[in-house]
Amino acid sequence: MALYSEKVMEHFRNPRNVGVIEDADGIGEVGNAKCGDIMKMYLKIDDEMITDVKFETFGCGSAIASSSMATELIKGKPVSEAMMLTNKAVAEALDGLPDYKMHCSVLAEEAIKSALDDYYSRHGSDRAEDESSKKIGRPVDAAGRS
Repeated sequence: MALYSEKVMEHFRNPRNVGVIEDADGIGEVGNAKCGDIMKMYLKIDDEMITDVKFETFGCGSAIASSSMATELIKGKPVSEAMMLTNKAVAEALDGLPDYKMHCSVLAEEAIKSALDDYYSRHGSDRAEDESSKKIGRPVDAAGRS
């Protein structure tokens, strides 16, 4: 049995969306001292759509593959959908990661959410919190009644 799936190897050998967006609307950087992985995500957002995303990752093959796949999963998607990206979705899209490398998919999720938080803080909105609060509870009308 191979340690890594073909998709992990493909995204490690040929990562998508590597680089920097100089005039990024949101930048997120996360790191894990335990394994030394550092991920930086750059987002370009236009009318609540992620029009471009780039990453720089210093880390192992699983970290690079997770970063690459995460960017592919959110590029061209609405911000609200990107906010709901999970590390599980990243790992599944890579056809799985070894248990001891799952933290790499967690870093990818955290880096994207950090970049989205940065975007909202720059644009004077708590929209990220608004979006996540929509996932739970009943609908509320304009007067705040449920």
